[in-house]
Amino acid sequence: MEGFININKPSGITSYDVIRFIKKVFHPKEKLGHTGTLDPLASGVLVICAGRATKFSHFFLNMDKEYITTMELGKITDTDDVDGKVLETRSINNITSENIKEVVRGFLGEINQVPPIVSALKLKGEKSYNLYRKGENVVLLPRKVHIKEIEIVDIKIPEVKIRVVCSRGTYMRSLCRDIGEKLGCGATQSELLRTRVGKFTIKDSITLEELAKHPFPHYILPLSFIK
Repeated sequence: MEGFININKPSGITSYDVIRFIKKVFHPKEKLGHTGTLDPLASGVLVICAGRATKFSHFFLNMDKEYITTMELGKITDTDDVDGKVLETRSINNITSENIKEVVRGFLGEINQVPPIVSALKLKGEKSYNLYRKGENVVLLPRKVHIKEIEIVDIKIPEVKIRVVCSRGTYMRSLCRDIGEKLGCGATQSELLRTRVGKFTIKDSITLEELAKHPFPHYILPLSFIK
């Protein structure tokens, strides 16, 4: 049991819940770890490392990620997604498909992005979401990220679905929020599907149910897969 497992994480559970599931079903002696957290709301590609593969998890940091995310226009939340507290609602009466297409195109390339306040980034040695929930004033500085590809998949106002290929450190929740601000109506993320991490794609991933039905080695990719 050594290598990588390309899991299709379902929405509604944490990334570590996936590791707990694997440990409960297979009782592996080897160490397990994941290569990049997906929020509970999010689904899609979550690469699990087993055994010596855990030493290679840092290679995944610089791999391109591809997402399909859906935003709800006219709603602003404290977490920048629909799991958060609604802070404000705004009119979307004057928003058109052409407005949306023009604004979305403007996010292609290198942009400055402020991470969500409710995130695992550390501030004063503590995760920002912990500080926020304690009632402290959390101020996160903008960071440069690279949006390598961005295209609209579907528009059904108030929902807009986009496909994004991006660099490390990019938050889809922040991207939805910033697109909404640029439109003037605000927006919050309602769905997120990660479709690719480097060479690991959603079409080659397996569900937890599929994993539980088959012998473990059947789905393990070798260490050489990431080279």
